Amino acid sequence: MAAPTDLLLDVSDLHAGYGKAEVLAGIALRVPRGGVVSVIGPNGAGKSTLLNSLMGLLHARGRIVFDGESLAGMPLEDRVMRGMALVPERRELFGSMSVEDNLVLGGYRQMRRGVAGWRATIDKVYTLFPRLRERSTQLAGTLSGGERQMLAVGRALMAEPKLLMLDEPSLGLAPLVVREVFRTIERLRESGTSILLIEQNARAALEVSDFGYVLETGALALQGPAAELARDPRVIDTYLGARAA
Repeated sequence: MAAPTDLLLDVSDLHAGYGKAEVLAGIALRVPRGGVVSVIGPNGAGKSTLLNSLMGLLHARGRIVFDGESLAGMPLEDRVMRGMALVPERRELFGSMSVEDNLVLGGYRQMRRGVAGWRATIDKVYTLFPRLRERSTQLAGTLSGGERQMLAVGRALMAEPKLLMLDEPSLGLAPLVVREVFRTIERLRESGTSILLIEQNARAALEVSDFGYVLETGALALQGPAAELARDPRVIDTYLGARAA
């Protein structure tokens, strides 16, 4: 992994849960600047809980340092303003608003920061997702599943985040659309975007990642360079499978 000075996100001894039920028990992970890090694991392992904890949506104990600054006690809005962006599993778009209006709302961080010409970021999103340009005046609620995922990612990119966190971006999508989603992640990686990817599709996730973690029942079972994890017999047997497509 990267040297401490190259780290964008440094998490250690993270505990989180719901009420008295602890879901995460002492998680430690790192995301280097410009790197793609994946967290794979089964349903119920605590993957979404991890992202919600990092965003401040869920109370957590432990050390979270983002871009050299501790996030202890920092509310969600401040984390967003500092450059964290989450694309949730359910996408949470404004269905009664147009595609472009959803994108404009995503530029809230840049508008608040007084960034001149922030609306021009829409053109960057349209270049990444040409289909969104075609659907710019269409209501978000009428889009296909793949298009909604594109819009959710595009809206997050409008903030030009330092860290993009994706929660199960392939969930519920057809295989052809899943491949398109991961091609997009590869393009973002090539552009230098730092990404923390939570994904059940272990094979696809490891293929686009630099480093990976395996989360099981709230604890890290394995970690290492993504290419090495993809060859690890335990990962192959449990998450990839010899007959995987």
